[in-house]
Order: sequence, then C-alpha cells, then structure tokens
Amino acid sequence: MQLLKDLPVRPIKRESWLNLGRIVQALELIQDLIVISLCIGLFSFMVLQIRTMFLSLIPPIQFHAVMADILSLLILVELFRLLIIYLQEQRVSIGVAVEVSIVSVLREVIVRGVLETTFMQVLATCAFLLVLGVLMVLRVWLPPTFEGIDPEQEVSKRYKKRFAQEISSPSSHADF
Repeated sequence: MQLLKDLPVRPIKRESWLNLGRIVQALELIQDLIVISLCIGLFSFMVLQIRTMFLSLIPPIQFHAVMADILSLLILVELFRLLIIYLQEQRVSIGVAVEVSIVSVLREVIVRGVLETTFMQVLATCAFLLVLGVLMVLRVWLPPTFEGIDPEQEVSKRYKKRFAQEISSPSSHADF
C-alpha cells in the first residue's frame, strides 16, 4: 500500500474526438479562401470601373461623372489594400479602414456638391470626418494586436504583477 502512495500521480491523457486545432485551421483556410475570392471579385470590379471611366471620357465629357468614377476607383483600391493586409497579417488595419471611410465620405460630398446639401448634413459630415481624423491620430497609440502580442494578456500580466506586489507588502495597506 505504501508503494502505491509514493508513486507520482500522472494525469490521464484523454484523446479528444474533437481536434480543435485542426478545426480552427480549416476555418481559417475557408476564411482566407473567402477573402481571396473577395479580392478577385473586387479586382474584376475595378477593371470594369476603369472601363466605365474611360467610356465617360468620350465627348461630351461629363466632369461630374468622371470625378465620381475616379473617387470610386480610389475607394476600391483602398478596399483592395485592406483585404491584402488582412491576408498578410490576419488582421484588419484600422488606419486603412479609416482612410477608406474618409475617402468615401469625401466622394459623397464631392459628387453631391456641398451647395446642394443641407446645413445639418454638412455639420454631420464635418463631425464624422473629425472623429475619423481623431481615430487616425489615436491609432498610433493603440497597441498592435498582431506579431504575437495580445494587449489583453499584457494588461492581465500587469495586474497580476501589481496584485502580487500588493500581497507581498501588506504593511502598505495596514496604515488605513
């Protein structure tokens, strides 16, 4: 009996019928295939948009339509860049997403014309652009969530470290 108590206890290794690692890899592959198909579709749409833009340059030239086509093409290029960054880094770039939003809002303002919009719409557009500008500035200080750095784990480590220091020095709390 004593011999059995002295033996180290090893946890029983269970074979899981559900291999989560393999399932996650398969889902990530499917997600990448969806993004690749979006890239191909977006690229095809850009080619069609360029064709439309060149056809609108045939006289009589409609400046408004040409400007709208050029700005739409810039938005599509930024969206394509956003998808490429996602494929490379497996994350959505906040900076590129904000840039796409800014270009989209400015396109609508230019196409519709500032003089044809109401005062409240101009004010709302200005406020929205201001918020997007603040986001562009703030993204510099946002912690990166790629390259193996998880901000939540970093914050958790800091709190655990602080908590361990507080426990190890109880004399600092005894004054209260």
